[in-house]
Amino acid sequence: MRFGINTLDDFDVGGKTVLLRVDINQPVDKATDTLKDITRIRGCAPTIKELSDKGAKVVVLAHQGSDIEYQNYYTLRPHAKVIEELTEKSVTFIPDVCGPFALAKIKAMEDGDILLLDNVRFMAEEMTLFETKLCLTPEQQAKTQVVTKLAPLADLFVVDAFAAAHRAQPTLVGFEQVLPSAMGRLFEREYSILSEIMREPKKPMVFVLGGAKIQDAFMIMDKVLGESIADTVLTGGLLGNVMLMARGIDIGEASRRFIEEHNLSQFIQRSKGILAQYGDKVILPVDVAYNKEGKRCAVDVSALPCDALITDIGEQTVELYSQYLADAKTVFVNGPMGVFEEEATRYGTEALWQAIARSQAFTVIGGGDSVAATNAFNLAEDIDYICTGGGALVRFLSGEALPVVTALKYAAKTF
Repeated sequence: MRFGINTLDDFDVGGKTVLLRVDINQPVDKATDTLKDITRIRGCAPTIKELSDKGAKVVVLAHQGSDIEYQNYYTLRPHAKVIEELTEKSVTFIPDVCGPFALAKIKAMEDGDILLLDNVRFMAEEMTLFETKLCLTPEQQAKTQVVTKLAPLADLFVVDAFAAAHRAQPTLVGFEQVLPSAMGRLFEREYSILSEIMREPKKPMVFVLGGAKIQDAFMIMDKVLGESIADTVLTGGLLGNVMLMARGIDIGEASRRFIEEHNLSQFIQRSKGILAQYGDKVILPVDVAYNKEGKRCAVDVSALPCDALITDIGEQTVELYSQYLADAKTVFVNGPMGVFEEEATRYGTEALWQAIARSQAFTVIGGGDSVAATNAFNLAEDIDYICTGGGALVRFLSGEALPVVTALKYAAKTF
């Protein structure tokens, strides 16, 4: 047991039916029925393989897309092929979640078999709107169809979906109410690493925060600056632009309008408070860049405003930030420095990511866009840990209790 949660080491799974909830939600190319990225599947594959190797009957549950992420809403059929390749084991996929077909298949499983059920969000009770509108308690979620039908067939429930640990849905928090439960190897590793970062990070600790979801950055800053976890916060992306505005710098009409249209003006006042209290720890860009007819153009912050939309940090900022990274002992990254997908504004993120990769610090990268950038620059092998979590990661770092962690602790005490 670790952190008050059971691990796989606490159970003999041989001959047992194990319900394994993973997060393998990935971008899908529906035209070719393939996945555009397999980072999350690669993360949980060792847990699937270990359970199968130990003789468990492994029933895998997962989601793909949702009612508010409909472009990725899809069957898990292509995921089965990837799991087979990564585990080097046969994986049976069925287009059912908890109907008669699924129940019969589970009952017929033999030791070591791996069965992947279809997208749990095909069940209405697993939809995001079901979660946010009904707000069921874990006890109530244990009475939903997916739990009441599958739980009687299982001996153990395992969660290896840290990326979804912030969600309160039946297949994430319901089974722990009625079954002995444990965290999988990926969940255990991510929870351990992030706990260590928050509890006793090696200093100096540098946070690199950027991207478009700046509300996430503010949640993190409130915690890590308020509790002196971070020694320095390097800012970029929209966060950097908002911070520059808070410092009284006119970033230009195009950038200002973009912030206003995306309802981010509310963070200007909040930025002022952070800069007033922690100004010596929060480092802002000294130059920025933009795309002008396909060409990269840079401008010193002192020479702003500029007419174009600011979409990257400049070379001087990369050099400045790299100095902090070179001296760091721990580096945590969440959010790119700009629009790295475009050639003209790729430099800032790529150059800074290379500096992170060169750093002698313990480096952790989290968040979908950050992971995508890491893969795009072929730097994954140079990063100490790539976290699969997005929303869960941010909420953990901001000090919020994660529903899945709470449910797992409940199961550890109850069974």
